Amino acid sequence: MDDVEEARRRMDALKKSSSRRMSKRRKDDDNDRVMIGTRIGEDHVNYVLMYNMLTGIRVSVSRCQAKPRRELVDEDFTSAHKLAFDITGNELTPSSKYDFKFKDYAPWVFRNLREDFHIDASDYLVSLTSKYILSELGSPGKSGSFFYFSQDYRFIIKTIHHAEHKFMRKILRDYYDHVKNNQHTLLCRFFGLHRVKLPHGRKIHFVVMGNVFPPNRDIHETYDLKGSTLGRAISDEELNNNPRATQKDLNWVNRNRKLEIGPEKRHLFVEQIKRDVELLAKLNIMDYSLLIGIHDIERGNKDNIRDNTLKVFHPDTTKQLAREPSRRDKRESKVNALRAAVKESDPVALGPSALPSDSFSERRNCIFYADDGGLLSTNEQNVRGEDLYYLGVIDILTPYNYVKKVEHYWKSLSQDKHAISSVNPNEYAQRFLSFMIHALKVNHDVMSKLELKSHAHSE
Repeated sequence: MDDVEEARRRMDALKKSSSRRMSKRRKDDDNDRVMIGTRIGEDHVNYVLMYNMLTGIRVSVSRCQAKPRRELVDEDFTSAHKLAFDITGNELTPSSKYDFKFKDYAPWVFRNLREDFHIDASDYLVSLTSKYILSELGSPGKSGSFFYFSQDYRFIIKTIHHAEHKFMRKILRDYYDHVKNNQHTLLCRFFGLHRVKLPHGRKIHFVVMGNVFPPNRDIHETYDLKGSTLGRAISDEELNNNPRATQKDLNWVNRNRKLEIGPEKRHLFVEQIKRDVELLAKLNIMDYSLLIGIHDIERGNKDNIRDNTLKVFHPDTTKQLAREPSRRDKRESKVNALRAAVKESDPVALGPSALPSDSFSERRNCIFYADDGGLLSTNEQNVRGEDLYYLGVIDILTPYNYVKKVEHYWKSLSQDKHAISSVNPNEYAQRFLSFMIHALKVNHDVMSKLELKSHAHSE
């Protein structure tokens, strides 16, 4: 009898042990599950670059935010702060998984811009220093840049060319003054300008911007409108293969798409677009576009568009992990000891990531983003319509330089010189404004806004 009782106790113990193991396994699986798309680890092609971007942002922004607020001075617009990271760390930077150098441009200016756009500093850091969401949708433009969304779909990190970085620093004061004087500007919102340099590698410049599109709404149609019609269309075949492809000006015209905005907001919209493009013309900028995302309210989120097109990327920038050795490291013994220790570290878990269910509060301070992060369509009696519009003027870092002038000359030999994309900034701004006014369902009362201030630019 004692043998039977002993066997029963052993069986109960085995069942409990098995139950604990299964429970732990389920918990681990839950921690590793990615709610959006596919899990991405260290084998991803841009893992090291993105890890370094995250780490640099976390440290540089934290350092600037820790200082008492002060008024901007002229030097703030041209300043650049350098930081060097390695596995051992120093008094300025914590230890890092990889060796790299980081440069933070005009940190005080961007701190002020974030405050002007009502971005809380702690929220900014939380959003930008944990998971990334990789977009499979790609950029509407052809710049060759890549971009990622922050974990909450709130911010975009986009790589830019060296020339764009130089140009942005050149126009930064004008951009800053414009934002100060135009609370409802539709120009893309810049929150940071940085550079990463890997050992024996090239320098990579990137910006942090606000995302035009919402975290809580599927975008059913996307348009990238420049006001140019020559070659500005995607084919029906391409659209059938990818219904979420970004459409262009001719698609907008041929589908008879119109923005339906009530009288009061229509006047404000046209007036703000006019102010924004006048600034761009003054700064000799062209080739920008109005990005429009349309959410069909009745259709809602039942298509799960975001869940099917976004992937999560999670480099943990708060822990020490193994990294590749650096030839420049002079503290070899200390480094080797650290590497030996971190080899025992557990791999970084890619935890669940769910998009927020609401739009972000700072967007409500802009009248064009006040309706759940966007602009609700309304008729002439201000009765709500069927669509939510998400709007923003993007790609504003292309000056009308020698290359664009040559492009204009070359294309105008065989095509209508007024219809091609590359025209001088005054003509571009006038054509852009005209297209946007005609894109309104009702526009008779805003046609008088078509006259722009002219700025001297050579052909």
